[in-house]
Amino acid sequence: MKLLDPFRIREVELRNRIVVSPMCQYSAKDGHPQTWHLVHLGSRAVGGAALVMAEATAVEARGRISPSDTGIYDDSHSKSWRPIAEFIRSQGALPGIQLAHAGRKASVTPPWEGGKAITLEDGGWVTVAPSAIAFDDGFAVPEALKANAIGDVVKAFSNAAARALSVGFEVLEIHAAHGYLLHQFLSPLSNTRTDEYGGAFENRIRLTLQVVQAVRKVWPQKLPLFVRLSATDWKEGGWDVEQAMELSRKLKPLGVDLIDVSSGGLVSGVKIPVGPGYTR
Repeated sequence: MKLLDPFRIREVELRNRIVVSPMCQYSAKDGHPQTWHLVHLGSRAVGGAALVMAEATAVEARGRISPSDTGIYDDSHSKSWRPIAEFIRSQGALPGIQLAHAGRKASVTPPWEGGKAITLEDGGWVTVAPSAIAFDDGFAVPEALKANAIGDVVKAFSNAAARALSVGFEVLEIHAAHGYLLHQFLSPLSNTRTDEYGGAFENRIRLTLQVVQAVRKVWPQKLPLFVRLSATDWKEGGWDVEQAMELSRKLKPLGVDLIDVSSGGLVSGVKIPVGPGYTR
């Protein structure tokens, strides 16, 4: 097995083993990708990568990390994404997209502007989370999602997956890492609920399982489905490797083909042991 050997997964074939990970560009307008995204993603396909993944793309407007994040929560976004997916495919690569919801880490400025929380007066919005716990000092306390509203989040992921399919994306990844909404439900550090979505491990993983099941209903069996997980919060009492492994075991029979492993992002101020092979 070599780097440039083809790799088949379900009914699609990667021309080699080189994959471009989702990378937020903070260059969209009202959720719409711009010419920048066509050039950024298209050039990776021209360069020979087998799979080019579009950045964390919000399934709801309030799920954007910043006002400049891409979205796929409106049918009009499909028109903006279509030429990008088509160009990637025309260059022999597979077009993929990562579906995301930032939860309590939403409504912030782009990194080069400090990644600071945007107030409602300055154009920000009310963020949501499993519990009313702010991400960090300077961040607004999010609104705890009511049980009957969690179904709307599941539906938003499902609708976004259907739009991604209509656009022509061939690989889909659900973002459940880096401290965003699904990760917030997974970790007891951010999830202090006492209903069926909080407390025990089986409850904290419930939303992620429901999202995967809903997405698989609209995402064809012939196409791959990935899930990105943070394997650890790097903080005692949080989400850890053992829980991530157990969740992965439960995801496989639901139709998940690959676990994209990362780490951290849920809480600030943690010390990550940096060394060969570490993740952020």
